[in-house]
Amino acid sequence: MPEGWSHMRKFGGYATAVAGASMVSLVSLAIVGSGIAAADDYAGQTYGDASKSISDAGKKAVIASRAGDTLDNDQCMVTHSQSAPWIKGDDFSPVSDTVLVYLNCNASVASNKDPGNSAGSPEGRAAIQQAQQDQEDQAAAQSGQ
Repeated sequence: MPEGWSHMRKFGGYATAVAGASMVSLVSLAIVGSGIAAADDYAGQTYGDASKSISDAGKKAVIASRAGDTLDNDQCMVTHSQSAPWIKGDDFSPVSDTVLVYLNCNASVASNKDPGNSAGSPEGRAAIQQAQQDQEDQAAAQSGQ
């Protein structure tokens, strides 16, 4: 190799290592990032509403998890739902009539007595705005009677 070219050998080694690492990263992203996002039909609804919708669809709602104890079940918010992942019977058929629901039973806005969303969070601001709207609607209905 001509004099002064030894740095090119080092550069070639570095370039090969960087290119190899980049390819590994791209392949990993392609494999891991290829999941398909599915919409959650019941997230954001109260358990009472979601349970009725699930029942109307001919399925049964099962509470898989519950966070908090401030609200009754029917008032809790469904944070996530999914079809039951288990199988049944001798023929190992998948369970298709059960929906697992995950509930948040904390108050919609935190207070000095009850846990819940921060009044400064998007969820807390929306809950406060909804409560104010409900009060205005109730006042308008009472004055219109």
